[in-house]
Order: sequence, then structure tokens, then C-alpha cells
Amino acid sequence: MKTRVLVVDDSALAREILSRELSRDPELEVVGTAPDAFVARDKIVKLKPDVVTLDVEMPRMDGITFLRKLMRYHPLPVIIISLLTPKGGRLALEAIEAGAVDVICKPGTTYTADDMLVELIDKVKAAAWVKVPEQNASIPRTPASPQRLTMIRGTNKVVAIGTSTGGTQALQRVLSAMPENAPGIVIVQHMPQYFTRSFADRLNQLCAIEVKEAEDGDIIVPGKALIAPGNYHMLLRCSGTGYCVQIKDGPLVSRNRPSVDVLFKSVARCAEHNAIGVIMTGMGSDGAEGLREMKDSGANTIAQDEASCVVFGMPKEAIALKAVDYIVPLDSIPKKILELAENRNQFISAR
Repeated sequence: MKTRVLVVDDSALAREILSRELSRDPELEVVGTAPDAFVARDKIVKLKPDVVTLDVEMPRMDGITFLRKLMRYHPLPVIIISLLTPKGGRLALEAIEAGAVDVICKPGTTYTADDMLVELIDKVKAAAWVKVPEQNASIPRTPASPQRLTMIRGTNKVVAIGTSTGGTQALQRVLSAMPENAPGIVIVQHMPQYFTRSFADRLNQLCAIEVKEAEDGDIIVPGKALIAPGNYHMLLRCSGTGYCVQIKDGPLVSRNRPSVDVLFKSVARCAEHNAIGVIMTGMGSDGAEGLREMKDSGANTIAQDEASCVVFGMPKEAIALKAVDYIVPLDSIPKKILELAENRNQFISAR
């Protein structure tokens, strides 16, 4: 059965292009389009789409306001389409907090229409598998952060994390549980350019560790997490007795840029047994081969379990490749990372 899609955008040209390109995929069917939130509301009720693509900036009612109303009264998977600007990145994070499944940016000088459409098709297919919970206005959508753990002794191990659909919330839960002396962390989250900077800044306000969008040459140190910038690959490189990151352009790998496979394979070559690999919620197979290379090189590897994933795609593929040592629920991932980093089994929770 095809996934039924409603395209909501105030631009007639955008509606035409999105409808035409999405319809070319045999697994998708565009059942309608809407120029604003009010028309979209009526068409959602009438056409019952499986997934909605929603522009952020629209007349009469902006996309974020409409999204909040939709999640409260008629929840269903929504993919936000935003401008490739710092403001667009902030709005995209606001949309995710309001209930959007994923975000994608409109084409720009460094992000072509072809790249955007490839990514959009994948995200629509992933969104169709997401079960959006009923929203209650009195209950915040984002759960309280998990209790922060502590480490008795430091470590120079490197933790590499890869995630996609549902990963923004998952990363918040993992990173906010990390103590100030947590091992250095490198992350690929499938997000567009500018969006990753807003995301990193948001996490930096919530976590005990420092979180920043990675820049070329950044050194891996305990207590810091580096997030690959949108539309660029990130690799781990040896730097004297430690590690740094390289940020580079290049083609899509495993249909993504940044790609989890690119990061994981570089960690396998550079850090070998001194690394921990973590693959979390997301559609597709990006990261599965890279995680297997990490495991084969001597790294410990972790996959998020099916029950706690928004989409059990990337972890499932890694498990199928026998690339995973431990399969654990999302909220147990921080404890498992620290256990492997310190090679101990007992933890003291921070008061």
C-alpha cells in the first residue's frame, strides 16, 4: 500500500515540484496540496493522509502554530520544510519540539534540489512508520531529562554516535545524562546546514558537557561533544597522541551528507579498540557497515532497541550485519557508554 502524502506550501511552484517528484516514487501517492493551514486542515480531515509536508512560513497561520494545533487535535506524522538560514534552523527545532517527526531545508547554493528531493523521499517513507502519540496541552511533549551519571575516573576513549529520524530527542536524553568528564563524543545526526548549529546550541544549554557544531580541526577532549555540520561529512583523524575531526565536502554516502558510515569508518581506522560506537533511531541503513568495521577493529558497539526507537531502521540493519555487541533501551545507553569507557559495572547517580 502506498504512503499517502499531503503537501502544504504557500508557493504554487513548490507545491507543483514537490507533488511531481514525490509521485515519481512508486511507494508514495500525493493525495492533495494546500496553500495554507486552513485549506490543509480541511484536506487532512477529508483525504486522511499518512504524512504531511509542511512549510514553516505561510500566510494567515504560520506552520508552527498550525503544527501545534494539528498535534493536539489530529496528530499524524509531519515533516517540516524550512529555509536554509539560521532563523530556519531555530524554527525547525521549535517545530520538532511541537511534534514534527523530521525537518528538511529548501534548496540553496550548497544544497541542490536533487539532494533535497532524495532526502525528502526518504524522510517521508520513514515518517509513515512513526506512530505519533496523542498530545495533551498540559503535558510537555519532551520528557524530563534523565538523571545525570558520574564517572569515577576519566578516559581518553572516543564515543561515536549516529542517528536520524527521532534522533534529536534521543540525543538530548543521552547527552543530558553525561557527566562533565564524559569521554569525547563525535556525532552525526541527519540534519541540514544551519539546523545542526541551532541544535548544538540548544543541547549546550541543557547538558553538563559542552556541545558544539564541529569545525575542521576541532580536538576531541573529555567533556565535549561535536556534532557534524549539516551538508558536510565529518571524519575522525589522529592528532599527535589524540584525535581531531576533519570536516569535508563530498557526494552523498548511504544517501546522506553527513553520513554515519563516513564517521564510523574513519573511527574504525583511527581509534580502533579505543572507541565506542552507538547507532540509534533512524530510517535506512546508514551507519550499519561503518559500525561493523568499528566492531571488527576492536571497538565496543551499542544499538538502541526497537521498543525505544522512533524508527527501528538503522539499528536493525546494524544488528542484521552482526555489528552490535549490546542492544539496550534509549535511557540505558548513557550508562552503557560509561560502563564500557571505564570498564566497570557500577555507577553512582549524581544527586
